Amino acid sequence: MAGINFKGKSFIQNHHLLVKHHQLVPRKDKSLTDKVSLRDNLIVHGDNLKALKALLPMYAGKIKCIYIDPPYNTGNENWVYNDNVNSPMMQEWLGKVVDKEDLTRHDKWLCMMMPRLRLLRELLADDGLILVSIDDNEAHRLRTLMDEVFGEERFLGQIAWKTRNTDNRVKTNISTDHEYVIAYGRSDLALFMGRIIDRSDFQNPDDDPRGAYVTDPLTGKATAEERPNLHYVIENPETCDTWNPDPSRGWITDEAGLKRLLDDKRLWWPPNPATGKPRKKRFLSETRERMPASSFWSDLKGQSGADELDNIMGERVFAFPKAVDFIRRVLDYATDKDSLILDSFAGSGTTAHAVLSLNKEDAGSRRFILVECEDYAERITAERVRRVIKGVADAKDETLREGLGGSFSYFDLGPPIEMENILTGGNFPSYDELARYVFYTVTGEEFDPDAVDEKKNFIGESKEHLVYLFYKPDIEYLKNTALTLDRAKALGPYRSKRRLVLAPTKYLDPECLDEMRIDFAQLPFEIYQLVT
Repeated sequence: MAGINFKGKSFIQNHHLLVKHHQLVPRKDKSLTDKVSLRDNLIVHGDNLKALKALLPMYAGKIKCIYIDPPYNTGNENWVYNDNVNSPMMQEWLGKVVDKEDLTRHDKWLCMMMPRLRLLRELLADDGLILVSIDDNEAHRLRTLMDEVFGEERFLGQIAWKTRNTDNRVKTNISTDHEYVIAYGRSDLALFMGRIIDRSDFQNPDDDPRGAYVTDPLTGKATAEERPNLHYVIENPETCDTWNPDPSRGWITDEAGLKRLLDDKRLWWPPNPATGKPRKKRFLSETRERMPASSFWSDLKGQSGADELDNIMGERVFAFPKAVDFIRRVLDYATDKDSLILDSFAGSGTTAHAVLSLNKEDAGSRRFILVECEDYAERITAERVRRVIKGVADAKDETLREGLGGSFSYFDLGPPIEMENILTGGNFPSYDELARYVFYTVTGEEFDPDAVDEKKNFIGESKEHLVYLFYKPDIEYLKNTALTLDRAKALGPYRSKRRLVLAPTKYLDPECLDEMRIDFAQLPFEIYQLVT
């Protein structure tokens, strides 16, 4: 498979592995929920590379749909390269605006994108999809980069969508009126579902109380020799009209199946038995048929995002936000009603708005995770979400005036979890934060915060272990706490799985530990030896 080469690639190829896990600090004052929780809709403020790493313990392999709208690298966006990579060349890049005069701007963009795409891939579920908005500045490089990260066989398609209704007066005399959405799947289980067929012309000629419906033929595909049980006479029990099967095709169901259709009143009888045959009813309320999505979307109002946001916020606060209808379509084509959706370049929060709008429309339970690194994360991103949840008095849309409902928990990206500093009085994470980190590190499995019982030092159950953590964010506790015989006995009797105990030290020999079915890992150093 062909790869893509760029300056700095050798230094960032595995940089995502070196990014430290950071604490996620809950901010009740910025949230809109009764209880701040990592299982709520989330808005995370902080560098998105570090935030994605911090989300791994809870969400690795759980995200159904990732949508991102990264910088297009036009040279006019004033984005800054900020990844602290251990390379003199890349250290020179830090904190400098990437503009049109920067001869390495494409290299910097690829260096910024690659580690983020690698972490995003880890977060995707097996049937998950990632969709990236981009334009001609980097579309070809992005395709090649995603081929390398996800595999070219995981490419699902590239959608061009019309974003402008007026020309942009460019020097080339070709007005660029479109952008792209590039779609990849995590595995061959990923499916871009496509558009729902418009059934607005459904009718209900016999006033069926279940509402409008369409009808499907009962004619099958098997001869009497192939499927004799599908060849029989259908009779309308009310009119006694009868229909013989087509000798070469028969019916789609046997007599028992036909009886079920009769009992459920799912048969449509033709007004003229001489010219029509019975058919099976399929109700509008039961069908959401989909057709393949077009690779060209020309019917969206691409420039409407700014007006929508202005109406919500009461002033112009953001340049070129995506339109809600555009994100709604992306999510409708790529998610189910209960999907988890991640946007790690959240911007003005359009993705959250679209998720809440879809949930309001179809009573779905989709959840969003937004990550925004800029200082407007609370002022614009979170504030927009607050307003659409509560309702926007001046909104043109009645549903938005009433409010879309929902909640979200706001987190700041906190300091790194420096395991080597814990025993020397460093920056202490909370018990829950360290529990989440060490559980994921030693098991590779999802951490469940509801399973934690700090009084019993229990932090969760993996496929192989019951996991215990002896820890307090207190240097004296850590200096004086060890796994003793009394503490080992207090874990309770052996229950089918070995116990994995993480503590600063132990006073038990290997024979005693094995007899009590305990595997021990010293904090902080030995947890890394357990990673497989």
